[in-house]
Amino acid sequence: MTDIFISYARSTAKQAQALAQALRGLGYDVWLDDELPAHRSYSDVIEERLKAAKAVVVIWSAEAAKSHWVRAEANAALEAGTLAQLTVDGVLPPMPFSQIQCADMNGWSGDIQSPGWIKVAASIADLVGRRTTADTAVSPAPPALPNKPSIAVLPFANRSGDAEQDYFADGMVEEIVAALSRFKSIFVIGSGSSLSFKGKSTTPQEAARLLGVRYILEGSVRKAGGRVRIAVELIDAADGAQIWADRFEDTLEDVFALQDRVALSVAGVIGPAVREAEVRRASGRSTENMNSHDLCLRGMSLRRSVLKADVLATLELFYAATALDPSYGWALAQAANCHAFIILFGWSDDPESNTREAQVLGQRALAAAGDDPEVLAFVANAMLMLGGDPENFATLADRALVLNPGSSLVWGCSGWVRMSAGEPDAAFEHFETALRLDPLSADRHFSLGGLGAARFAQGRFAEAITFLKQSAQLQPGWAFIYAHLAAGHGHLGEAAAAREAMTRYRDLTSVDIRDWVAVWSIPQVQRQLLLDGIALAEGETPSKTEPA
Repeated sequence: MTDIFISYARSTAKQAQALAQALRGLGYDVWLDDELPAHRSYSDVIEERLKAAKAVVVIWSAEAAKSHWVRAEANAALEAGTLAQLTVDGVLPPMPFSQIQCADMNGWSGDIQSPGWIKVAASIADLVGRRTTADTAVSPAPPALPNKPSIAVLPFANRSGDAEQDYFADGMVEEIVAALSRFKSIFVIGSGSSLSFKGKSTTPQEAARLLGVRYILEGSVRKAGGRVRIAVELIDAADGAQIWADRFEDTLEDVFALQDRVALSVAGVIGPAVREAEVRRASGRSTENMNSHDLCLRGMSLRRSVLKADVLATLELFYAATALDPSYGWALAQAANCHAFIILFGWSDDPESNTREAQVLGQRALAAAGDDPEVLAFVANAMLMLGGDPENFATLADRALVLNPGSSLVWGCSGWVRMSAGEPDAAFEHFETALRLDPLSADRHFSLGGLGAARFAQGRFAEAITFLKQSAQLQPGWAFIYAHLAAGHGHLGEAAAAREAMTRYRDLTSVDIRDWVAVWSIPQVQRQLLLDGIALAEGETPSKTEPA
């Protein structure tokens, strides 16, 4: 006998799937009409499943209220005493179903603590008959989701056919948990709790509910012939959707080095992947009742833009986040960066005031979260743009790398610090590492632009142009890129391309390109190389400058 039959209209198929996944995560047998067999009449199958179900969950919507099928299924459930109902768009059930309690799950995103979900889950438990007084007394309520992204790493399946390899699979979980724990912006369940699920047939959704996390990482290990293959998958427990998956293969010559390498690679991708999922979630919400973290996430979605209106809007969101939580180091560091951008791009009516505010915000961020590697990196980046001593900021960047060598963001910020310190070779390596850790990042235009700037400083202008063009394709509003493109084409004697880049630069900003270069925090020899390229782009005679 089927536990639960879900009735819904086609326009709410996504919500029906999410509800089914959540209920299956609780251990129920759930049937949707997308499981209709090809060899039988669909009406016969639906009637059979409807009668067999212990609970019929009707998802009411504007379309469902007009559907003869949904009404008929709801009526059959009403007569059988198996009806539970909810609304996903605020539309109330039609008569006679409006006389029965209907849970409001409008905008439900998988939160097991939401009143609507609790009401539906309780009704289903009563109908299916799984709830007893004893169960209620001894079963603790699942923990609430933390106010920041949360993840658990479930035990990896050992597919080697060799029980002795369990130690390697368990060690892989412990290493990945340790690597993820370096991301201060992510709440990570300890490996002891994660490994407690070993040998149990717990679904990812149920594990997430019991542990109070939003994301689950699953994996498997297969060893054969001196080689090992590790497959991993990141899941959003709210709807069971796969966010990311990959596999790693190598020899077993040094097991511990392999575990460390895979853990670092996985953590480097998961951190940004989880952040992107959180940004999408926050961006889809209304601005009312947003907490500090969600305001910061919404600001992140705008931060990638280097257009004036977006930077100013981003700054307001970070200020709103810090107003709710004055000790939110990440938001303070981001706000400091916004002020630095405003000064750097010539948008400030009072540069001294913006500089003071950026410095104050940076100091507050370090005082509040001086052990957060991303906060350290962002503060170093902001202060660098304000023209400070590169050695001081290199210290912050180095400490950030020690705290979290798996963060692509930290490596990227460190690359810019190296550029300002006159170390283009090291900068190039850091930007490469940032891209290797997070090759599909929505922010990769910053690292690509850094690779171009580093190659330019080395005098490798053709290679620089290749990277700069890739960056410009991803972020066409970044004036910095076109300044370097113009100079690179100028050094190569490509007059038409140089003029085109100069035109694009002037379309983006009113700041004179020479004034901008003069204040950029790089050694004089690199600055002169850039100025000479711009002179050549404009048909002028440059000075004699050797590449750094």
